[in-house]
Amino acid sequence: MKASQFLISTLKEAPADAEVVSHKLMTRAGLIKKLGAGIYNYMPMGLRVIRKVEAIVREEMNRAGAIEMTMPVVQPAELWQETGRFDKMGPELLRIKDRHGRDFVIQPTSEEVVTDVVRQEVRSYKQLPKNFYQIQTKFRDERRPRFGLMRGREFTMKDAYSFDRDMASAKASYQVMAGAYRKIFDRFGLTYRAVAADSGAIGGDLSEEFQVIAATGEDAIVYCPTSGYAANMEKAEALAPSQPRGAATQALTKTPTPGKSTCEDVAALLNVPLSTTVKSLVLATDTLNEQGEIVKSQVWLLLLRGDHDMNEVKVGKLPGMEGGFRFATLAEIEEHFGCKPGYLGPLNLKKPVHMVADREVAVMADWICGANAEDFHITGVNWGRDLPEPALVADIRNVVTGDKSPDGQGELAIERGIEVGHVFYLGTKYSKAMNATFLDETGKPQFLEMGCYGIGITRLPAAAIEQNHDERGIIWPDAIAPFTAVVCPIGMDRSEAVKLEAERIYNGLLAAGVDVILDDRGERPGAMFADWELIGVPHRITIGDKGLKDGLVEYQHRRDAEATKVAVSDILSHIQGRMAA
Repeated sequence: MKASQFLISTLKEAPADAEVVSHKLMTRAGLIKKLGAGIYNYMPMGLRVIRKVEAIVREEMNRAGAIEMTMPVVQPAELWQETGRFDKMGPELLRIKDRHGRDFVIQPTSEEVVTDVVRQEVRSYKQLPKNFYQIQTKFRDERRPRFGLMRGREFTMKDAYSFDRDMASAKASYQVMAGAYRKIFDRFGLTYRAVAADSGAIGGDLSEEFQVIAATGEDAIVYCPTSGYAANMEKAEALAPSQPRGAATQALTKTPTPGKSTCEDVAALLNVPLSTTVKSLVLATDTLNEQGEIVKSQVWLLLLRGDHDMNEVKVGKLPGMEGGFRFATLAEIEEHFGCKPGYLGPLNLKKPVHMVADREVAVMADWICGANAEDFHITGVNWGRDLPEPALVADIRNVVTGDKSPDGQGELAIERGIEVGHVFYLGTKYSKAMNATFLDETGKPQFLEMGCYGIGITRLPAAAIEQNHDERGIIWPDAIAPFTAVVCPIGMDRSEAVKLEAERIYNGLLAAGVDVILDDRGERPGAMFADWELIGVPHRITIGDKGLKDGLVEYQHRRDAEATKVAVSDILSHIQGRMAA
C-alpha cells in the first residue's frame, strides 16, 4: 500500500469528550470517527487493525473445531421471551417494533437464536459435540457510553456456543475453548491474565475472563504472585480469619461523635485504627405481585469492617437475596433504626432486620458501630455479650492487597485490567427454557449442555492501546498493527536515488510477506515521523540521500529511543530479525 492511495487523517488534538488514552489516540490517529453517542465509524486505518484481530480469532476458532455462521442483528422477541430475557435484561436490550407492531430486539448476544438453530438441526447424540461461532455486530444501549470503543453501544464481537450431550463433555468443550483463547491472546502479543469470574446475567457456574493488563483498566484483577491463582474482584474469595475471636476487654459505651458520620471520621476522632470500626449497610428485598407491584419488603443489615467494601455480586448470592436487592429508603431506615444514615448499628433497633456479618466482623472484639442515635457511636461492642451471635456469617466484601490467597499459596495482590474475552459453561440454562433436546443412546430426549465464549473484537484494539502507548502515540504489537512496517523516504520527489531505493525496499518487504506502507506523500520528515509514531507502526525504515551515499538506511522500532544505521543490503533481514524477536 502507498500512502498517497490510502486515507491518513491524523489530528494534533483529541476531541474534548475523549476521556481515556485509547479514545484520544484512536481519534487522533484517524482510526475511528464518532457518529453518535457510543457509535463510531471504523476508518480505513482502524479497520485494518480490526480485520487482523478477526483473522487471528477466526484461525484459532477454526483450528479448535468451531464452525462459523452468522446470525441476524435483528431478532424476533419471541425467542427472548422463551428464556425470559426480553424483560429481565432491562433497558440495555434495545427493543423495536416493525411496521406490523411485532416486537424485535437488536442483538447484544445470541444464545436464544443459536439454541433455536440447534434444536431444529441436532436430533441425535451422534451429531454432538458442535460449536458454532460468529463475528457479528452487537448493540447494547449503555446508559452512559464512554471511553470510545471501550464502552460503546455498537460493537463487534466474536461469540461462540458449544453444545454437548452431558456435563463432562460440555466441560471438555469449555476447556478446548479456554485453551484456544490463550492461543489467541498469546498471538495478539499483549500482556493478559485469565481470571476466574462470576457468570453474571448470562448464567452458569464455570467462567473465566481474559483481562488485558493496563493501569487504566476498569476492572480490578486479584492474583497471587507466588501461585497461579487469579480472579476478578467479583469472584475473589476473602477467606475467614484463621485466628479466633479475642476476649472482650472494653465496657459497652455510648460515645459522643458529633458530626462524625463515617467510619473514617469516627476512627480519627477516637484515635483508633479504622479496622476497629464496623460499617452498617442497609438493604431491602421486595416481593412483587403479577402486576409488578411491591407487596412485601424485607430490610437487611450488612456489617462490614470499616476499611472494607461490600461486594454486590457476593451479596446477591446470599439466601434471600438471589432475586435482587436495593438500598433501603430513608423511610425504611428510620422505621427500623430510628435514626438517619451515618449513625446506624445493630444495637437498639426499633424493628428487627435480617442481619448478615462479614467473616471478618464475626471474629472482631471490642468494635465500634453507630448507636442509632444522631452524633453517637457505641464503643466496646462484643458478640455474645452485647448482642447475639450473628445468625448469618458470609463473605460479602471485596478482597484487599495482603489478604491470604484462597489456594493457600501466599498473599493476594491487585492490578487493573480490561476485559476483552469471557468463557462460560452454561449447562442447561437455555436448552431447558427453549426445550432444546437430543435423543441419547436409548432414544430418550435429553437437554443439551451448553457453553458460550465471547471476544470483544472492537474493544481489543482499544485495550491494546491502553497497554501500549507513550507521549508520541500508539505502540502496536506486530500482530495487530494497521501496517507492520513503514518506508519513509526523505525528499523522494527530489531524489531519483531515494525514490528508487524506497521502491526497491518496499517491494522487497511486500515480496517477503511484510504488511508495509510506503509514505510517498512528500511530507517533511518531522511531520511524516510524527504521523507514523502517532499511528504506532512498529517498524520504520528511513531513506535519505546522505545515507545512501554511504550505503546506509535508518531503522527504528517504535519502542527504540534512537534509529540504527543499517546497510541497504541488510535491511530486509534486519527487519525480519526484529519481527521474529
